[in-house]
Amino acid sequence: MSLSNDIWEIPAQTTDIEGLDAQGRPDPAYAQAIGLVPARPGARMLSTLLELVVALVIAVPGAIAGTNLVLLSAADPSGLLARKDLIWILLPLIVSYALMLVYTLVQLILHGLKGMTLGKAACGIRTVNVRTLEKPGFWRGAVVRYLILAASFLVPVVGPLLVIALSPLFDPERRGRGWPDRAAATWLVDVRRGLNPYDGKRMRIARKQITTEVHEAAPVLPSLATPVDRDAPAMYVPTGRFSGGVVGAHRAAAPVAAASGAPGAAAGAGAPVAGVPSLATPAGGPAPVTAAPAPAATDAPAGGFAPPSAPAAAAWQPPTIAPVETAPAPAPAPAPAPAPEAVSAPDAPRAVLVIDNGERIEVRRATLIGRAPAAGDGDGDAQLVRVPDETRSVSKTHVAILLSRRGVVAVDRGSTNGSSIVRDGAEHPLTPGHPAELRAGDVLRFGDRSLRVEQA
Repeated sequence: MSLSNDIWEIPAQTTDIEGLDAQGRPDPAYAQAIGLVPARPGARMLSTLLELVVALVIAVPGAIAGTNLVLLSAADPSGLLARKDLIWILLPLIVSYALMLVYTLVQLILHGLKGMTLGKAACGIRTVNVRTLEKPGFWRGAVVRYLILAASFLVPVVGPLLVIALSPLFDPERRGRGWPDRAAATWLVDVRRGLNPYDGKRMRIARKQITTEVHEAAPVLPSLATPVDRDAPAMYVPTGRFSGGVVGAHRAAAPVAAASGAPGAAAGAGAPVAGVPSLATPAGGPAPVTAAPAPAATDAPAGGFAPPSAPAAAAWQPPTIAPVETAPAPAPAPAPAPAPEAVSAPDAPRAVLVIDNGERIEVRRATLIGRAPAAGDGDGDAQLVRVPDETRSVSKTHVAILLSRRGVVAVDRGSTNGSSIVRDGAEHPLTPGHPAELRAGDVLRFGDRSLRVEQA
């Protein structure tokens, strides 16, 4: 059985590059959207000038020594090698060329790996690959670029002026890319006025903000006026009522027996007794009591006798009880006063938050933290804490610190980059809208910023 060779072919893995248009060309609008700023022409020329000055300072001793050696060899070619001070004539030349070689290699390596040289570091400029916005690479990004720059000096004055100063003005994308940059596929950006492309974390955040879809509907968040407890159920469930605290609660009446020998039937259990007010008695007093009518007489049966007529049953009256004089009960002894509980003052802080810039925040009420926090309809009189963040990794209202029965809790307010609690070396992300207890020693991370929780 033969197998096709196709099953042994491994498909090439392609990496998706963000920031390219439909034709695969770098999109200047994408670079501008994530915060990259082109380097200014004056800064580019100044960085090149600084590098040339350093190179001249290194080359001057070697040039002087080489000129002196040429003059001595022209005056006395046979006696040059016999001179005892020949080593001191050659030493500046050797040292100068060795330093120039080291300087050139360091410049090339730094430019290829970090996009930075001596002049660019002094002027706040970094070089990136124009397609990937990452390091330019050693051979094309550094060697090719510097070979073109060095070749421009073969034509004094005119060559450097045309290649370094004038060629960036003819960039069709208007990003200041000269001929050396276009040949090396590089781009010079200003890290002082814009985003540093070699800051990996901030670049990931900036790219995420471009590609992530922003939802208009905000998650359901708890009200700041609702007490939150870590042991409480997710929803409020009222407890069962009891009759001790309800006005007009029904209480069963005790059965009252009829007096001995009194005519009439005894009152049933739980039935109201004449002359005794009950809960159902109107406020005007008990209704008058009437006598029960006597049963009607029936005709005697034939051959029998008729029973004597029974007298009418008189109404039952409660017996008269003479008041009994009793000695007044002694006044109860006053109960000992309970020991006062240790209650904190109403305005005492529940916790102290120490932000990573050293600012200390006392939590006395609901506290909103963010880049530009604003209280909503259900936030009440909340304390607003503004945390500056140039990278915009912190949302406007990023996290809320709320009071609970046992301390304070943190609630993520649906932020873009999320929040987390670091406790005992482990990081626990927060679910938006769900409170999480904060303990002394915890570190709360929100975006690129963080704060430490201290016990009040």
